[in-house]
Amino acid sequence: MPLQLSVKRSFTPSGEQLVRLGHELLDDYLRFLAGRARPNSVLAAAFDLKVFFCFAQKEPSKITSRDVLNFIAAQRAPRTQAKVVRISDGGSGLSARTVARRLSSISGLFAYLVVRGDAGVTSSPVPRGLITRRARRNGGLAAPLVRTPTLLPRILQPQEVDALMAALRTKRDRAMVEAMVLGGLRRCEVLGLRLADLQVAERKVFISDGKGGRQRVVPMSSRFFASVAGYLDEERPSDASTDFVFLVLKGKRRGQVLSAYGIDEILELAKDRAGLVHATCHELRHTCLTRLREAGMALEAVQAQAGHASIETTRLYLHLADDWLAGEYRRASEAIDAQALAVVR
Repeated sequence: MPLQLSVKRSFTPSGEQLVRLGHELLDDYLRFLAGRARPNSVLAAAFDLKVFFCFAQKEPSKITSRDVLNFIAAQRAPRTQAKVVRISDGGSGLSARTVARRLSSISGLFAYLVVRGDAGVTSSPVPRGLITRRARRNGGLAAPLVRTPTLLPRILQPQEVDALMAALRTKRDRAMVEAMVLGGLRRCEVLGLRLADLQVAERKVFISDGKGGRQRVVPMSSRFFASVAGYLDEERPSDASTDFVFLVLKGKRRGQVLSAYGIDEILELAKDRAGLVHATCHELRHTCLTRLREAGMALEAVQAQAGHASIETTRLYLHLADDWLAGEYRRASEAIDAQALAVVR
């Protein structure tokens, strides 16, 4: 009988997310994962597992390494009758990052089943990598099954930010965009702000639920607090029963917490009105962090503002900050020219 899985999400009275696929072992794993991962990560893992098992059409105990390799090939193959390609690498299948994430979800499931010991799985069918000649020279370090390229994120130019801000229609929308483009907050961090998190006197914001559960306090522009004040005074529903800052302003969900889909739709409509080609929440965050680095902010300070666990992630903004690279190159080339002149003389 073919596997028929569907992702079902519900919420407990306390607001806890429950994700199910309709398969006992997979649902047990999702319950386990919910105790150690963020809600969005659990939901993404559920979708990844659904895609894999609907492709393989086998019970977990019957999955082999060949099934995994066939799945990778199918994911990277061009979509049926698709004529759209990615600008980043020219491919028409799923991106390498998406495939790698799905592979990670599958690997996590089988690691859980091996430890559990009662699912008929004694070893993970997901290969750790491929042994190549280079791997033999590197002490046996296997090459990854899927290579994910390092791509520089896109940012907005100052005139594009101005056009986007002018296209926003409410003080709420302006405050949310300013939180990202002036403070470098993630979308989930903006939506997770509560009234008590706004430290107005100190011009700071407390991020209580950042990525990976990390908390931090970050400084914020006075422009953001001015926009928030206008929103709270004039737009935020006065009868709202929640202390989250950003709420739905009209319709059936008036007074409820704004969703990720809602903020994406707001930004998409504003982008179209402004005549911009691209403007996503994460691009606004990248724009902020790049500008901070260009303005001379220390890399460690940018890391703290961004909430990065590793400074290696923050180093990406060195490549986006054109002035920094140009300055370093100019100083080096001038030193080389000076040495060459000294030799000639």
